[in-house]
Amino acid sequence: MDHGSGRESRTTPVEPIPGEAAAVVRTDGRVLLAIADFHAGIEAALRSERGVNLDSNAEERRERVQSLLDSVGADELVVIGDFMHSIGGPGGAERGEIEVLVESLSVPVTVVKGNHDGELGEWAAVDVTDASGVCIGDVGFAHGHTWPALEVLRADVVCVGHEHPQVRLTDEVGGSRVERVWLRGGLEPSAFAEHVDPDAAVDGTANETVDLLPSRDDAGDLVVFPAFNDRTGGTWTNVDGRGFLAPFLPQGLRDGQAYLLDGTRLGRYDRI
Repeated sequence: MDHGSGRESRTTPVEPIPGEAAAVVRTDGRVLLAIADFHAGIEAALRSERGVNLDSNAEERRERVQSLLDSVGADELVVIGDFMHSIGGPGGAERGEIEVLVESLSVPVTVVKGNHDGELGEWAAVDVTDASGVCIGDVGFAHGHTWPALEVLRADVVCVGHEHPQVRLTDEVGGSRVERVWLRGGLEPSAFAEHVDPDAAVDGTANETVDLLPSRDDAGDLVVFPAFNDRTGGTWTNVDGRGFLAPFLPQGLRDGQAYLLDGTRLGRYDRI
């Protein structure tokens, strides 16, 4: 993926895998497979809530995760929120999908807590972080439904989910299709300044001000992951009147570029 966005080009520890809503993250001497918005058991919810009957894709999702872990030689799976689908306690299909998936893996699983993850840590064999996110080496992870922690915002790259970004593409004869996309640009610190905990700790030291937010020039990249589950729907980022879900978007994304899953750069997400 070309990371050009008008800013100085630099190497990145977060590389989307061509053709997949997943990225390989090399940080802290480890290789991570990162995905967002798995939404296990979504078919049961679609059936009960909307009357939509779809065969379960649980096995296909499990096999995709296993294949991706093997292909990149990952040491760990990081789910950037919404491993679960139901807001409350999981139904049988949802819980079963997660338990079978986790038991089938030979690597640990870290879930950055999302708004759908409830009490996941009480019954699943996964490590669940705080909703404000976590840093692994120089990479920050937060689901995106709430404001990220200060330490996350200071990372070289901040990875979020929650948004399920999509674009609507139209051809010459008026046909249209919707495609999942990555959004990537600079992190805009000013969008977060009023929402940083002044008593937050960074590197073990409590701060009395928010001065430790990076400057605009020193801020890292912000990467908004597409939903791993292709049945979730999402935010059409290039359609007027479709607002973002995350409280810091779009203001927190500077010069945001959209990329198809195959790596094709579409340009500014709001000008496609």
